[in-house]
Amino acid sequence: MNGAESLVRTLLNGDVNVCFANPGTSEMHFVSALDRVEGVRCILGLFEGVVTGAADGYYRMAGKPAATLLHLGPGLGNGLANLHNAKKARSGIVNIVGEHASYHIKHDAPLTADIEGVARPMSNWVKTSHSSKSIAADGALAVEAARTAPGQIATLILPADTAWGEADGPAQVAEPAPRAAVSAQAIADGVRALKNGKSSTLFLGNAAVRGKALEWAARIAAKTGCSLISESGNARIERGAGRAPVRQLPFVVDNALAMLKDTRQLVLVGGKSPVSFFAYPGKPSVLVPEGCEVIKVAGPEADLEGTLEALAGELGARDAAPLKNTPTYNNAPPTGNITLDALGAFFNVMIPENSIVMDEAITSGRAFTSATMGARPHDWLSIMGGSIGWGLGASVGAAVAAPDRKVIALEGDGSAMYTQQALWTMARENLDITVVIFANRAYKILVNELANVGGGVPGMNATSMLTLGSPALDWVTIAKGYGVESGRATNLDELAVQFKRGLETPGPYLVELVM
Repeated sequence: MNGAESLVRTLLNGDVNVCFANPGTSEMHFVSALDRVEGVRCILGLFEGVVTGAADGYYRMAGKPAATLLHLGPGLGNGLANLHNAKKARSGIVNIVGEHASYHIKHDAPLTADIEGVARPMSNWVKTSHSSKSIAADGALAVEAARTAPGQIATLILPADTAWGEADGPAQVAEPAPRAAVSAQAIADGVRALKNGKSSTLFLGNAAVRGKALEWAARIAAKTGCSLISESGNARIERGAGRAPVRQLPFVVDNALAMLKDTRQLVLVGGKSPVSFFAYPGKPSVLVPEGCEVIKVAGPEADLEGTLEALAGELGARDAAPLKNTPTYNNAPPTGNITLDALGAFFNVMIPENSIVMDEAITSGRAFTSATMGARPHDWLSIMGGSIGWGLGASVGAAVAAPDRKVIALEGDGSAMYTQQALWTMARENLDITVVIFANRAYKILVNELANVGGGVPGMNATSMLTLGSPALDWVTIAKGYGVESGRATNLDELAVQFKRGLETPGPYLVELVM
């Protein structure tokens, strides 16, 4: 077998059996190997940002890495924005990046680039294979790096001659190490804070906001009276009726400060001590209230379920009835004109049970998270790195990872334009995704941010850079051009009809909501 085939077989040995791809000439032997070796589902994206976003969404739902296949330095460069988001989400991804044959690089052909230099800022692990006989072992290291808790970006660069040269066979991939237990001292510090009677917040992130870990947190809150707050964005949080009442820290600085103002002890379990998304004149970068003690019990790489269970045990909370959100979805959806509050109430009623919500609604979406705490149980996935153009590609990956669940993509129109090509992949793979485009015809968040940073009222030039009209984007036509059924709504009554149609459609459906 050749080096490419040995790599494919190694990926399968590491349970990497999905490849999101946008290949070129230097990757053709790897493409050919995917034909010869059974077991890998290959999914084409028409832009590399779709490919890397899909790999991020896949990891968040599957809990294991997918591979990406990218073409040389420029192809990797096109995918960097969503690799940035994936790295901030601590997703595990194995990037396979083609390179010129080793003897060809010295000729400085048009696509020659410093691929390792391009890869390093958005990768946790980078390596170039130098021999067809070493590719399998290098591939095993890449998979092991990607599976290192809580998840890492591994980039393996594959010169074409190492892909077509003779190889000995695949390599075995070591099982991932379990998440590390936290120290007894860290547990004791957390217990002290949660027992001393001061106003405390359990600040959660990563795996602490889902599964059994979340239930332990709810028991601790019931026993101690502490608040439960998560990071502003979460790679995946389990929400809705019957689940722990975890409030997400707001994006807006003043709102975040208001949420934390009474906290005297911030106990970190999986969450990072909060800071503002940007710097604003006259406002703090650090969102921890003055005089509040920060107690780090466990970072995102730790065994967060075990940590919260240990805290519950020491606090006498193991048998406490967990705090739960009460159902608020047994109402008729609101009707009439569109407002952000009405949209929050709408999705609170309409989100189906066991759905996966991808949140890149940006400005519009700020009203949704608090409004949907009592919705039917669902998972909520947020853009983690702030690089817009994430949601549509990530929806592809989530739908591939969880084909038995409805995926709902809440998308700003400006964000969606970055990776609209994902609609084609949704149609080609017949993925069960309902997309709602919030068409406010602007980069609305930037209109607000101009004021927040003291930029004043936008004039002609600023307005031209912050709005998307003249001509207005026609998302119904765009979707149909990519093979996705679509419809338009201009009020809540029409939205109810279109959203229900999307939920009832087994494949992709797009709703353009004109704001």
